[in-house]
Amino acid sequence: MTIDSAEHERCAVCPSLSVGVTGSSGLVGSALVSRLIEGEHQMTRLARPGQGRDFPAGLDAVVHLAGEPIASGRWNAAKKARIRQSRVEGTRALSQTLAELADPPRVLVCASAVGFYGSRGDEALDEESTVGEGFLAEVVQAWEEATQPARQRGIRVVSLRFGMILSPRGGALAKMLTPFAWGLGGRIGSGRQYWSWISLNDASEAILHALTTEDLSGPVNAVAPTAPTNAEFISTLGRVLHRPALAAVPAWTARFLFGPMADALLLASVRAVPRRLRETGYKFRYGELEAALRHLLGR
Repeated sequence: MTIDSAEHERCAVCPSLSVGVTGSSGLVGSALVSRLIEGEHQMTRLARPGQGRDFPAGLDAVVHLAGEPIASGRWNAAKKARIRQSRVEGTRALSQTLAELADPPRVLVCASAVGFYGSRGDEALDEESTVGEGFLAEVVQAWEEATQPARQRGIRVVSLRFGMILSPRGGALAKMLTPFAWGLGGRIGSGRQYWSWISLNDASEAILHALTTEDLSGPVNAVAPTAPTNAEFISTLGRVLHRPALAAVPAWTARFLFGPMADALLLASVRAVPRRLRETGYKFRYGELEAALRHLLGR
């Protein structure tokens, strides 16, 4: 692993921690870095996981966010291979590197996804729920299992299963804003599918919570307490933007436009609940969708 800069940046979580971050330039990584450099913490940007000879010494924790974007581009064979390679093999290489260090970090917080559960209708899904079906569920399961070398070394591993991360700067919400601006916002498919979500603010705070909560390990649902249906989500967004939300997109149109990704992300119903976050005392900044959207969009 190489360091983007020899310079260490300061942050504010716990002065006793020195944190390495992969994927620090991405949507979540950038928010995390901004949060970290507010105070007294040592933060090191990491790149190319798995090159142990270049790995910096003395890190207390590593946050692994790097990986091929899942929600951009059509899921052809090459795209699927990049998703699996970057997330599964990249995580395995990093975990093996950490396991081989003479002085490994105490904790590894690794991004994961609620895609683990597949599409499950209105079933409430917590961290004890079984793996679902489909390409994304298979990838997420293998992604989480790839941290095994770190766990065997005695490193505390937390796999944060993120829902849809809301930010106007990127991701799904940013893509929805243009259709709404043209008056073309509307439900996708039946609109009855549940969309689990989390604000970008809470996504970065959940990572910090995982870093500093010693009794938290294993899979953790990083989602807001309540998941709306797609129709409820779209209606709420339209109300916040003061725009109509009547231009429904049929399921077949979504599949035509986005291919297999439509069924895995847009039409899948995932009603995840953040049981482990709540049990360990996490307090959401934005637990209600409308409040989160109004904050994010300045409305």
